[in-house]
Amino acid sequence: MTRLANISLVQLQYLVALDEHRHFIKAAQSCFVTQPTLSMQIKKLEEELGVKLFDRGKQPIIPTDVGILIVEQAKQVLNETRKIENILLEYKGEVAGDLNVGIIPTISPYLMPHLIRNISRRYPDVRLNVRELMTEEIISLLQKDHLDVGILATPLDMDGMIERPIFYEKFCLYLNPNHPAYDQDELDTTQLLEDKLWLLSEGNCFRDQAVNLCALKHNPARDNAFNYESGSIETLIRIVNLEGGATVIPEWATLDLKPEDKKNIRSVHGGESVREVSLIYTRNFAKAKLTEAFYNTLLASVPSQLKENSQENIMALV
Repeated sequence: MTRLANISLVQLQYLVALDEHRHFIKAAQSCFVTQPTLSMQIKKLEEELGVKLFDRGKQPIIPTDVGILIVEQAKQVLNETRKIENILLEYKGEVAGDLNVGIIPTISPYLMPHLIRNISRRYPDVRLNVRELMTEEIISLLQKDHLDVGILATPLDMDGMIERPIFYEKFCLYLNPNHPAYDQDELDTTQLLEDKLWLLSEGNCFRDQAVNLCALKHNPARDNAFNYESGSIETLIRIVNLEGGATVIPEWATLDLKPEDKKNIRSVHGGESVREVSLIYTRNFAKAKLTEAFYNTLLASVPSQLKENSQENIMALV
């Protein structure tokens, strides 16, 4: 009991930083202290606990078996401590503090520039820490309290998660002028297989939705389609421009295209399937006032064209 009473929050912060960076100098830089200061506090913490937390004989250093357990507990302690600050801000009615945000790559390039501008103007005391991640990574980090909120495609229908829709956007087809179906204003998605079809790489939920949209999972012609997988919508557009074929892109991606590229946009025949984009967070999330302000800023950052879309015909994620 005496040992635990002597442990400080600063030591726990240094401990978590060293586990993250696995390097004393980098960990010290992330904490804005000198390397000797961080090393001394880690050593002092080990002496207080009576165990070695890191194996310094490895490069990079790694936590010991007991170190792994204590690091995880330290993260929980620091998270709970931050909740005290959030409670005080909520009580005072202030919209301030840090918000750790995860966002998927097919939304980030279009939403983030508008969001950053709006949040800085409306709430100058809010600091956003934003990471581009895949859906599964965002969910995992939310469940571990390493992220506060996520912005991704829904519905997920997961226990313990709250989903608040932000906007709905249509799926659009982007064709090279030499595509066999280029002269048509609307295309049946099976016509995409008449030429090369370019898709996002595995792990992107937008890819899964595009596959469902085109019914590729059950279409024998899929094996005949040339499939180069990219991690970027913009890259796919450039590939189609240079190499021919077609791809599927979200509606927001079409708004800032050059006039000559907008001519290559086509609609999907027989309906307007949409993807739902939502703000999600866990039910035990404490930053209620900050989250509400963030959500309202998200709504204000969406182009008017997308706000007019219906929430019907949401494309499944799987």
